[in-house]
Amino acid sequence: MFPGPRTAALLLTLGPGLVAGADWPQWRGPALDGTSPERGLPLRWGVEENVAWKLALPGGGAATPIISGDRVYLSVPDGSEIALWCVERLSGKVLWKRPLGGGNEKVRKGDRSSPSPVTDGKRVWALTGTGILKAFDLEGRELWGRDLQKEYGRFGLNHGYASSPLLEGDALYVQVLHGMKTTDPSYLLRIDALTGKTRWRVERPTTARSESPDAYTTPAIVRRGAEAEIVITGGDVVTGHDPATGKELWRSSGLNPDHDPNYRIVASPLVVGELVIAPTRVRPLIAVRAGGRGDVTESRRAWSFDNGPDVPTPVSDGTRLYVVNDKGVVWCLDVQTGTLVYGPTRLPLGTYSASPVLADGRIYATNEEGRTSVFKAGPAFELLAENHLDDFTLSTPAIAGGRIFIRTAGALYCIGPPLASPR
Repeated sequence: MFPGPRTAALLLTLGPGLVAGADWPQWRGPALDGTSPERGLPLRWGVEENVAWKLALPGGGAATPIISGDRVYLSVPDGSEIALWCVERLSGKVLWKRPLGGGNEKVRKGDRSSPSPVTDGKRVWALTGTGILKAFDLEGRELWGRDLQKEYGRFGLNHGYASSPLLEGDALYVQVLHGMKTTDPSYLLRIDALTGKTRWRVERPTTARSESPDAYTTPAIVRRGAEAEIVITGGDVVTGHDPATGKELWRSSGLNPDHDPNYRIVASPLVVGELVIAPTRVRPLIAVRAGGRGDVTESRRAWSFDNGPDVPTPVSDGTRLYVVNDKGVVWCLDVQTGTLVYGPTRLPLGTYSASPVLADGRIYATNEEGRTSVFKAGPAFELLAENHLDDFTLSTPAIAGGRIFIRTAGALYCIGPPLASPR
């Protein structure tokens, strides 16, 4: 059943800045949706079982490792400093480390290294929660650097900045949606990926108040034929923007129907075809048909669901939507209609902050204790395996080259048989 036509089409239509195939070039993978076309993936593992290699890390981190060719990149906190590490995919050997700046500090569960890097296979870009954005070539030479807080004002999120950049073609899209600790406006940036120059900056006003303007989400892309829209969620609304100008094309409210002042959004938008799945703080999870103009709250709403996630971003196989909430409760919905297929079904007790990923007909859901539950993608719940790494885990798994890469507080694991070097 996997990969389905939706995922195959997305892989064929990826923008020129993204790596196709079995790489995992950014937080949500090659199709920007938490799925991978990989098959034959490991089903069972442990701290010492079915581990190709294990790389010790100096501290925690929520950033997902990204993989391109024979390289793995990850943002690593070490005391007050943050660095970008480049690791050999076959062996786990560290090839280089480059400083991203100081100012790291613990922010509740996470820290200032939470944004995940992104790569096009020729360059890699890394953003920190302190606002430092840098570009490097594959040998670790710095190409350019920016300090977004110095240029545009202090970030004002209650739990610290954690959005990852989105790469599309020759552009990096960076959102700063905040308001709890600042009166500065929220905004969206388009930055030239090659030069580091700002192409445009557009403000994104909302009526959200107190903590509700804060969003820890990452932008998504919805494609309609030859056209594309940048989609962002936060501040009680989901909006679609013209990639060329940043102009807001459409807006749907309804993410905070009771105008709760504490409705910050963590789970990112998910695109399935031309449907935008927009989580909020549990309820409601809404689905919006892209391509409208102006206020589309009523005209483009496809469905809503009152048992969405808070932190983990959902995943879809193109037919069904799989929601794993923070307590490990699973719901499966028809992605086009929102009709309940099954659920609630409980995974092992624990707190789930990492987002589920889908490959090889399976969903992999990792909790904060480092336990990954593997269940079947399909119309009926079937638990296939439970795997333990016994270490604090916030990072979403990455999949590439027949292996699963899981980052815990103390190590980066490459799950699967040892990888052979090319002859």
